[in-house]
Amino acid sequence: MSTRIFTSGLQSVPRIQRVYRSFSVSAPTQRTGGVKQLGVIGAGQMGLGISFVAALVAKVPVVLVDSSEASISKSLGFLDKLLQKDVAKGKYSQDDANQVIKRIEPTTKFDSIFAADFIIEAVPEITQLKCEIFGKLAAGARSDTILSTNTSSISITKIAAAAKGAEDRVVSTHFMNPVPVQKGVEIISGLQTAGETVDRAVAFVKAMGKIPSVSTDSPGFIANRILIPYINEAITCLETGVGNKEDIDSIMKNGCAMPMGPLALADFIGLDTCLAIMNVLYTETADSKYRPAVLLQKMVDAGWLGMKSKKGFYDY
Repeated sequence: MSTRIFTSGLQSVPRIQRVYRSFSVSAPTQRTGGVKQLGVIGAGQMGLGISFVAALVAKVPVVLVDSSEASISKSLGFLDKLLQKDVAKGKYSQDDANQVIKRIEPTTKFDSIFAADFIIEAVPEITQLKCEIFGKLAAGARSDTILSTNTSSISITKIAAAAKGAEDRVVSTHFMNPVPVQKGVEIISGLQTAGETVDRAVAFVKAMGKIPSVSTDSPGFIANRILIPYINEAITCLETGVGNKEDIDSIMKNGCAMPMGPLALADFIGLDTCLAIMNVLYTETADSKYRPAVLLQKMVDAGWLGMKSKKGFYDY
């Protein structure tokens, strides 16, 4: 797969979206770890969430790049609804909402992010695609720009190796979904990542109002190394008849103080995502305890992916 999907040559987004283009908005650079402008690659749920929080809380201008005008338009429409809902609830003022809109610059031109101090890639979990993107970033971005990936499972060391000449500036800022709600962010370093890179990443996510947890580059990192096998075991319990889905979710919520049952959580994350992460754990550790549940594979084969497909362990 080629990164040409991000360089279609389109010069601007449609007129309806131009109201979202930003003007220069400065931010206290000490508070933001030296970040004056953020670049985000991918206007999906994660990329939009990261852009929104950076613009609202860290108050930095954001260049949001995506290959698809349709994706950008859809995301900006969702952002507008989210802002209006939050204003109506009194979470912040209409002026704050207007400032968020002005700080986010949507574009289909990939090279528009090269001037950013900090770039976060938030595209699908496809190793080849991410590596190609980081190769382009290493060649085009400034020599002091932090190059970050939002990957939830792919090796940071492998991604950094693709960023020739910029390997020490590659790090992972793994935001949790939904970004505006979840406070935790994993900061993961590869073998090549410099300590200064980690420090700047920690400072910036703190400026976004997040709570960073630092880990090394190990399969699944911290969160998914613990969470996804937990979900997988719940699926195995359902598969082998230990309990039905309602009772499995109920006991974990009402007996173990989990905010959501593991099967409902799997639907929320996406069963295809859960399977992909389990396969990474199983392949990279060669440990049988990470073998994906047979039922999980079958449901993905059936296209029952959870909330995104309106059917998973529950119907939506």
